[in-house]
Amino acid sequence: MNLLKIDDTICAIATGGNESAIAVIRVTGDNAIKFTNSIFSKNLINVSSHSIHYGDIIENNEIIDEVLVSVFKKNNSFTGEETTEISCHGSIYIQEKIIQSLLSSGCRLAKAGEFSMRAFKNGKIDLSQAESIADLISSKSKAEQQVAIQQLKGGVSNQLKILRTQLIDFASLIELELDFSEEDVEFADRNKLKNLLYDIKNEIELLIDSFKTGNAIKNGIPVTIIGSPNAGKSTLLNSLLNEDKAIVSEIAGTTRDIIEDKLIINGVMFRFIDTAGIRKTDNKIENIGIDKAIENMNKSNIIIQLIDSTDNVDKQIKKLNKLSNNSIASKIIAINKIDIKNNTSVDKAIYLSAKKNIGIDTLKEKLIELSSINKLSNQTTIITNTRHLQELKKTREEVNLIIGALDNNISSEFIASNIREALNHLGSITGNITNDTLLKNIFSKFCIGK
Repeated sequence: MNLLKIDDTICAIATGGNESAIAVIRVTGDNAIKFTNSIFSKNLINVSSHSIHYGDIIENNEIIDEVLVSVFKKNNSFTGEETTEISCHGSIYIQEKIIQSLLSSGCRLAKAGEFSMRAFKNGKIDLSQAESIADLISSKSKAEQQVAIQQLKGGVSNQLKILRTQLIDFASLIELELDFSEEDVEFADRNKLKNLLYDIKNEIELLIDSFKTGNAIKNGIPVTIIGSPNAGKSTLLNSLLNEDKAIVSEIAGTTRDIIEDKLIINGVMFRFIDTAGIRKTDNKIENIGIDKAIENMNKSNIIIQLIDSTDNVDKQIKKLNKLSNNSIASKIIAINKIDIKNNTSVDKAIYLSAKKNIGIDTLKEKLIELSSINKLSNQTTIITNTRHLQELKKTREEVNLIIGALDNNISSEFIASNIREALNHLGSITGNITNDTLLKNIFSKFCIGK
């Protein structure tokens, strides 16, 4: 079935489908009002858009439920088509009964993401906004929700639209030169084009670089807890999570594998990684765990260097600093076991007792400060979608080729070809350039009813 040529009327349960106080059944298409009207106790044919009507759903003269029906006329709904939403009681039996009545009236059961797909088809949203809807539905933290909202409001779309418009303007001049190739006329100022390309490249680089932040927002900011054996890493993880996630033991080398869990602090998701204690050992299995600890530390956004206050503090800090080649990550020096010994002084360190839950709130505040996510403005454009990232990288490749072609006085024909490719990659993000295979892949990941 061609996703861009759907003209029938669909219906689906828009809420969870489980037993609940209230459920919403959505209907959209050319005959949405007609089909809903056929099972409703009041006439909906001539009602105004954005109106709500109280009445009964009736089948074979039998009342199925008392409901509210919201009516949205064509061009004034989420999908851009006639739409009704039936708010009924959340009995599974009632939900299914209303769906069956709608199917008997002429509706078809909606496929996953078909409502959003129709909104895209009818120009209500572009493809990147449609994908942000799925992100919004699955958001698990305030930061993730805020980024999804920003993208839904057109944050990514607007920026890409500007880039495409600038490229299209110059592409048209290059194409014009090809039409007059026999007359050897240049309509496009090469220097201006090169300056524009560098500006576009810088914008693309910023978007590509933002993916690291976007990925952290979606999957949790990676925080590695690293330290010597028995420094209290597993105890700290358990204290942060407020549960016994990691095994705690006085036996050195207890933690050999990587233990991860997520925690939302003030609306920001963190992904904590407990690692094996750093020490010299002949145990092959433990050494693998230590190697993994160093690897995770060097890939993390934040590193908590957990220091045992009962041991040589300066020696531990120097040892951990030598292991890290991660110059980008923020580091927190956390002096643990202050309930046993608290006579050390380390600049900007956080003092805590993971066992007694002392200083944990201070550590959390520091994590929020270092995350910087709460400081992002609504105008900050962040890429969170891997598909978008790949298309931006391909666009950058084409832009680099165009710059190289200009530097080497390559003919307009080759430049035009690269510009078209760059436009295609940018356009595939927003849906200006698309196909059914891509749409099916994207919208099949949505829930039914959205």
